[in-house]
Amino acid sequence: MTMLKISGATLHDPVNGIDGRVVDLWVDNGRVIQPPSEPAVRPDRVIDARGLVAMPGGVDMHCHIAGPKVNAARRLRCDDKRATDQRLARREGFRSGTLGSVPSTFTTGYKYAGLGYTTAFDAAVPPIAARHAHLELADTPCIDKGFYVLLGNNHYVMDCLKQGDPARLRSYLAWLLGTTKGYAPKLVNPGGVEVWKQTGQGALQGLEDKLPHYGVTPRQIIRGVAQAAGELGLPHPVHLHCNQLGMPGNWRTTLASMQALEGCRAHLTHIQFHSYGGGGEDEGTLCSRVEPLVDYVNSHGNLTVDVGQVLFGATTSMTGDGPLGHYLYKTTGDRWYCHDTEVEAGCGVLPMEYKHKNLFNALQWAVGLEWHLLIDDPWRLALSTDSPNGGSFLAYPELIRLLMDRDHRNAVLAGCPPELRDRCGLAGIDREYTLQEIAIITRASPARILGLTNKGRLDVGADADITLYTPSDNAAEMFALPRYVIKGGEVIIDDYEPCAAPDGKTLCVAPEFDAAPLADLERWFASEYSVQLSHYGIRDDELAAVEVTPSNDAAG
Repeated sequence: MTMLKISGATLHDPVNGIDGRVVDLWVDNGRVIQPPSEPAVRPDRVIDARGLVAMPGGVDMHCHIAGPKVNAARRLRCDDKRATDQRLARREGFRSGTLGSVPSTFTTGYKYAGLGYTTAFDAAVPPIAARHAHLELADTPCIDKGFYVLLGNNHYVMDCLKQGDPARLRSYLAWLLGTTKGYAPKLVNPGGVEVWKQTGQGALQGLEDKLPHYGVTPRQIIRGVAQAAGELGLPHPVHLHCNQLGMPGNWRTTLASMQALEGCRAHLTHIQFHSYGGGGEDEGTLCSRVEPLVDYVNSHGNLTVDVGQVLFGATTSMTGDGPLGHYLYKTTGDRWYCHDTEVEAGCGVLPMEYKHKNLFNALQWAVGLEWHLLIDDPWRLALSTDSPNGGSFLAYPELIRLLMDRDHRNAVLAGCPPELRDRCGLAGIDREYTLQEIAIITRASPARILGLTNKGRLDVGADADITLYTPSDNAAEMFALPRYVIKGGEVIIDDYEPCAAPDGKTLCVAPEFDAAPLADLERWFASEYSVQLSHYGIRDDELAAVEVTPSNDAAG
């Protein structure tokens, strides 16, 4: 592999406390290395990075790029993907693909790299669909990738909780993650999707409501899976999509969920969608309730969040929260696709457009920005749009500009409905993010939250995932087009032009567990659903190169 020297870069590496220092970076065999002490050792290539800003490769810890919901969206949104990047298709080593809010696999990898991102995690894959998700990820070039495994409405999880058997739940969680080669447990509207699937009566209204048949509550699901994940020492804890997403007044359920996690590590995802005041389903009372929630996160170190920022424009809603998809379908009147995955999950997909003149949409936009700007410690937050739900990942440069440029933010706010100022506190927030803070929330923080010790940093031994940007007073322009991107030591964007499309690695975990409960698991699936455990196994030849992240004995 080529030995590379990046000369004279202005480095932002928050993990190592480097905030704009001019350095030389040396790369060999896919890693950052110590500068050679022997003068005779010369690099194969030198990149003159004087005047350029260097950061680790971006890490998107919550997006939707593979699995049943993504393919349902690709089928549903044929009107959204007519554009094709012929510029790449004509280049040797690149393949044609479609764009839109749900790009094809090839285009997804190319476009992430084109923003300076080198790692991405799909946020919700049912266990039975893991094989297909892995095949899609293997077809997504330029980035390392993985996924979280859906468990919040899994029948076997609820049976373990019903029987009061945490050891069996812990073994099941470890077996399932290892077998599907997933990365973390994901809870989506825990219990609520199952109630909707069984009764059609809508989601549960609170954490104490009991599910039919199993008699367990959302609180028990959240607490039980969080404790199991902590006891297994997973690098990333339970990844929680709270109940009542998008509903007026849901901040109370979100706060109760945070309190239920006392003493357990947990990550709350797309927190913007869970931070609304108001009563019942009356959108006329909708308002921001970020402050009590961000105060709780600020004072409880066991919790981290990503935002799920809404950005104005057309996109696609896709979620493992089936009842939410149905609610949005009734609200918008647009076409809708529902996908049920037997004993494991469900999903809803539909077109979505966020309009700056719509008060509800404008409030969603403002609530997300409030989360970014009110949190005390950027290391506890990761930038995301819940792509494509709040907006495509291609809109990240605009989001970064909103965070770094108060005047631009206020100009956009001025174009929103005047009533918005009475329903949120965004107008009174003067904070502007620095480049160092942007490097934290787009790189260092998500890598740390995920337990990816070789990413999000650029000291000796780190993965040689490096992005070089040309500085600009307009942050959207700066972050929209890096001058150089290095992935695993290979230059893939060279002087603004794509030049290579390596496969990237599959990132997964393999926790240790007690095998004794597996006999019961085999019997349970065979008797209840005629499902064989072998259906879940993933062959190594179905993956890209695999990197297993070890469990952390100190976690939790």
